[in-house]
Amino acid sequence: MTEMDDLILEVLSSGLTLTPAVIAENIDRDIHRTSVARRVSTLQAGGFVEKVRRGHYRAAGHVTVNADGEVVDVV
Repeated sequence: MTEMDDLILEVLSSGLTLTPAVIAENIDRDIHRTSVARRVSTLQAGGFVEKVRRGHYRAAGHVTVNADGEVVDVV
């Protein structure tokens, strides 16, 4: 899992259904929507993210983030 994957899962840990553009806006870096969309596809293939409808995603399970903002578990 990459650092960007952790950041994406951290944003999705809110429980909300979000688009890659909204996820990119909520990551504290200059990351483009298309970069997030590629990583979300990878996370979806790994079972960490589920597609709710076209272009809208949420965490596939409960995401645990530690005090440093690092994803430590996805159940």
